[in-house]
Amino acid sequence: MKLTLNDEEVIRQFYTTRPNDCFETLYTRYVSKVYNRCLSLTKDSDKAQDFTHDIFLKMFAHLDRFEQRSSFSTWLYSISYNYCMDQLRIDSRMAVSTIDENRDDDSDAVDNQFVSVNDSEELEESLLQLSRVMNKITPEESMILRLKYQEGLDIRQIASRLQLNDSAVKMRLKRSRDKVRHLCAMPAFAR
Repeated sequence: MKLTLNDEEVIRQFYTTRPNDCFETLYTRYVSKVYNRCLSLTKDSDKAQDFTHDIFLKMFAHLDRFEQRSSFSTWLYSISYNYCMDQLRIDSRMAVSTIDENRDDDSDAVDNQFVSVNDSEELEESLLQLSRVMNKITPEESMILRLKYQEGLDIRQIASRLQLNDSAVKMRLKRSRDKVRHLCAMPAFAR
């Protein structure tokens, strides 16, 4: 399979005819980024590996629901974030319930399920807005933000990759974040 195809073309051309190739291509492209996202949220490499595996299985099982309203990577990162947060909520609920055995877990599970759906819809809308704004900033601004927030690199790692000093990276990150905030606040981008 040609790796020059973008994600949406891979899905369109191979999801139904060659699903293994489709999965393998998407997995190869995004496994390290999803793992880094999971690791940044869980702070546990074993959990991050387990979550990454689960996320890719969940993503592929629901790939027919990908509507291309945003890029595939944005959709996948949304799934990753939601999955990790749901698992962390479950872990924290289980830890609390073992301490307080008189707690009514069924009602909490229902309440959290509705909160999770609302959070998911709000997150998806925010991600779509962010995607629109990211397309309006310069490639350099976009790259430095992606290195920091998608790849999870720290200031020194970004400085090394871009051959800049730490203070230059900090200043560029600040300016890029400020520009994104400003664009997000504009009526044309707010919904």
